Amino acid sequence: MRWALHDGWVMTRRELAHLRRAPGQLALTLLFPVLLVLMFAYVLGGGMRLAGGGDYREYLLPGMYAMTMLFGVESTFAAIAADTGRAVADLLTSALGLLVMLGCGLAVGWRFHDGPAAALTAVGLLLWLRFAVLWVGIYLGLLSGDPQLLVAVQILVWPVAFLSSALAAPHDMPAWLGALAHWNPLSATADATRALFGNPGGGATWPALLWPAVLTAVFVPLSVRQYRRLSR
Repeated sequence: MRWALHDGWVMTRRELAHLRRAPGQLALTLLFPVLLVLMFAYVLGGGMRLAGGGDYREYLLPGMYAMTMLFGVESTFAAIAADTGRAVADLLTSALGLLVMLGCGLAVGWRFHDGPAAALTAVGLLLWLRFAVLWVGIYLGLLSGDPQLLVAVQILVWPVAFLSSALAAPHDMPAWLGALAHWNPLSATADATRALFGNPGGGATWPALLWPAVLTAVFVPLSVRQYRRLSR
């Protein structure tokens, strides 16, 4: 375990060094979700109405925070397909991206209303989702071994992101779509963070704890097994 932690830290430092040498790539990663927030808040969000009332931007931003935890899984996939040592580095990058998104949310009028402890718990749930999603990307990267399959992963990310409660309430969708959106792990985190932030559309916290735990329990062992197969 000591050597595993040491090796993991060495690989994390290496990936962070790569990011320092490619600031443009990091900037694009951080700014793309901000662009989506501005588009939905100011261009598409003008016609959005919440069934229970409330400010759509306060509904939107927790969903965008959750979507940000999903974005980037394709980068993890491509990097793992070509190399290893990404999990901690990608999680740190995601934390920085979430910090940027929180600042963007405050700039466009989003607020948290239930105190700093609840807000920090929401941030913890978001990073917990990100940790689970990273292992999905790691496993797919190890399984394929081909960075050129990145397009296929990108195609899968968008339906998962949009078929959720991140941008619209499931009960406003057709029944079958709403059912799929309700059971989307992204929806669980989006709804739980809305409740913790005191925003409209909040839901229970336990699904946001359960879904990432299930994904982690499934994909960490699969990733380890696949990595051992590659080393034989």
